[in-house]
Amino acid sequence: MAENVGNADARPDLELDEEFGDTRPTIDEQAMADAEKGCGQTAVGIPMPTGHPGSHPGGHPGGTQRHGGARSMGFRPGGGEAAAAYEARTGIKAPRIIAWEITRSCNLSCAHCRAAAEFGAYEGELSLDQIKSTIDDIVTITNPIIILTGGEPLMRPDIWEIVDYAQDKGAMPVIGTNATLITEAIAAKMAEHKITRISVSVDFPTAEEHDAFRGQVGCFDKTIEGIKIAKRHGVGVQINMTVTTMNADRMEEMHTLAESLGVDAFHIFMLVPTGRGEDLLDKELPPEEYEKVLEWAYERQKTSSLHFKPTDAPHYYRIIRQKAKAEGKKVTREEYGLDAMTRGCLGGITFCFISHTGDIQPCGYFDMQLGNVKEQPFSQIWTESKVFNELRDYSLLKGKCGACEYKAVCGGCRARALSVTGDYLAEEPYCVYVPASMRAEYEEPA
Repeated sequence: MAENVGNADARPDLELDEEFGDTRPTIDEQAMADAEKGCGQTAVGIPMPTGHPGSHPGGHPGGTQRHGGARSMGFRPGGGEAAAAYEARTGIKAPRIIAWEITRSCNLSCAHCRAAAEFGAYEGELSLDQIKSTIDDIVTITNPIIILTGGEPLMRPDIWEIVDYAQDKGAMPVIGTNATLITEAIAAKMAEHKITRISVSVDFPTAEEHDAFRGQVGCFDKTIEGIKIAKRHGVGVQINMTVTTMNADRMEEMHTLAESLGVDAFHIFMLVPTGRGEDLLDKELPPEEYEKVLEWAYERQKTSSLHFKPTDAPHYYRIIRQKAKAEGKKVTREEYGLDAMTRGCLGGITFCFISHTGDIQPCGYFDMQLGNVKEQPFSQIWTESKVFNELRDYSLLKGKCGACEYKAVCGGCRARALSVTGDYLAEEPYCVYVPASMRAEYEEPA
């Protein structure tokens, strides 16, 4: 555990707790966002129920937020007795959201897939008994949302046993899927097994473009039909869009498509160059364009009828505060909803990832294995990992991130720093902001 674990500067979650009250009962949507991996379909945002102060007309985001998530059912991830006892005992927050790659097998070959998943069996995948044993250990320290992902999780034949077991133990499972396998029978199963939300990745508004990106002709039509079937059975749906230079000018069209389908949420994802995504390095937005996308999102959120937010974009939380200040506003829970109560990179803070073979990582993009549940209990890895504890200590951040006045609400993408520089504590490589304390170094000489 980090020595300065009680330092609010080192632990930004404590600083926000002081401002807004204990955040343990709050759905932490950025953690959901950081789960995005596999075929780009994993992150599952949880909306505020209609009537929450942050969802009233004129708030940010504006319009009416939709139902269909854990919060609207009264579920509080990481808000149970086990989590409170764990934090009191260790000084570490228990995970609120865990993304779990229950299989790497997939029926698609998406260009940006973190897992580089393919069709067929993978050696060493956790058995049902090993998954159950890990769940038994997890619930000794927390009651999380568990995002069942892949690959394509619907290709795992015992998925419903996993869902039921997690629910019986007090966790909430949700599913990240490409939706191409959803039939009336599968959607009925989701409803029967109380799946409150699925997330589905759609990256272009036309079949030709989407199918090319996803590596399969007909994928777009199957995905859209799967979304419609799920909605008919009362399952909440979130659409995810991975933003690259190929589609950055199509975001408004994608938002319109999401609204026309009557989904609950629309999240835009900023590419993290891992897995197959490394082949898209030349398609990644330059930092200046990245900033423009996030600024567009800030303005679009105000009028969107969806739960709409950028993810894998921790500096969005800096932009929110800069924009709010320029508008003469304070970033409060009443005005900005959950955007005021979460922060950027949460890997190792309230979120982590379990691979198909049981490896533990801070997130699906963070290509470093910190332990394996076949060899150590999940709770021990979460508590004792040197990397996890360094990620919890923001005073260790380097370069611009270390000097930044917004590090308590941003922190930079640690996976992107690791991928680009080899150092997970290095400054965020795709952020244009220069901290106030460093601007003299960046000024042009007279």
